[in-house]
Amino acid sequence: MPDTDRLRGSIPPLVTPFRAGKVDERAYAKLVEFQISQGSHGILVNGTTSEPSTLTIEERNRLVEVAVETARRRILVVAATGSQSLAETEVLTAHAARVGVDALLIVTPYYIRPPQRGLIDYFIGVTGRLEIPWLVYHIPGRTAVGVTIETLASLRDRSKTFVGIKHASNDIGFVSECMIRFGPHFRVFVGLEELSFPMMALGACGLMNAVGNVAPRPLAELCLAVWKNDLARARLVHDRLFEVNKATFLDTNPIPIKYMMKRLGLLVENEHRLPMAPATPEVAQRLDEVLRRCGLINKEGKAVRRISVEREGRSFRKAVALSGSN
Repeated sequence: MPDTDRLRGSIPPLVTPFRAGKVDERAYAKLVEFQISQGSHGILVNGTTSEPSTLTIEERNRLVEVAVETARRRILVVAATGSQSLAETEVLTAHAARVGVDALLIVTPYYIRPPQRGLIDYFIGVTGRLEIPWLVYHIPGRTAVGVTIETLASLRDRSKTFVGIKHASNDIGFVSECMIRFGPHFRVFVGLEELSFPMMALGACGLMNAVGNVAPRPLAELCLAVWKNDLARARLVHDRLFEVNKATFLDTNPIPIKYMMKRLGLLVENEHRLPMAPATPEVAQRLDEVLRRCGLINKEGKAVRRISVEREGRSFRKAVALSGSN
């Protein structure tokens, strides 16, 4: 079993910056540096938030290379290498392992709706000859297929490098099932922003949340608070981020995230590839209202880099560095 002690904490799935239709590698490298400066424990490359289905295999592979080259072992690099196609997943996975990522995240094949026995053979077929730790990406809302606890148990029995799961589902009880069945060393990462604190309180080891593109430091703080058993502090961070977390899903991810990053100066361009599209004026207005209420932009629409919250009848204003020099 590989050493997974470092595989925990806040590992945001980075967006993919585009400029004039092309992947902006320089901007991507800056996002990696931003995450390092803000205390994130790692980065996830080519997760759902990166719009991977709109990228070519070559672009996905290049983003992994840029992440590894930029990180220089200062931060964990996890590569999401799954796709609908077994052959494509094998190419992506082999490349990520070859260039030196710390772990792999492999999504259940989407649209196909395979049986559990097919999932097991698929994952074992992709990872069987690799020595790198890997996790299942469980996001049934996007893939139309879930994994069962029995499937995870079978993968544990058949793969010495299978170490956990990213759980992007509102089934909180599944976290407890994993902890009880597989023990505390089984890695469960939370993939739904609003359930970050509850799932971590049950034993999840960290977060892979899109909102980490906008507010990485508070997510790292939440993880640290839970590890210290300071649940009051963790809940404060959770409450402070709650409205931003909800705003993440005012439209299909990462449409709101990219809009907010542009407003905060973290992206030069708010650009997507079809069939994704930028936020509508209506969604943009709602996002601006959220950013103002949370103290991230002022009345003039300028980023002020702080979050305001109301908790237990008292007003808190916590200074949080939300972006570096732009």
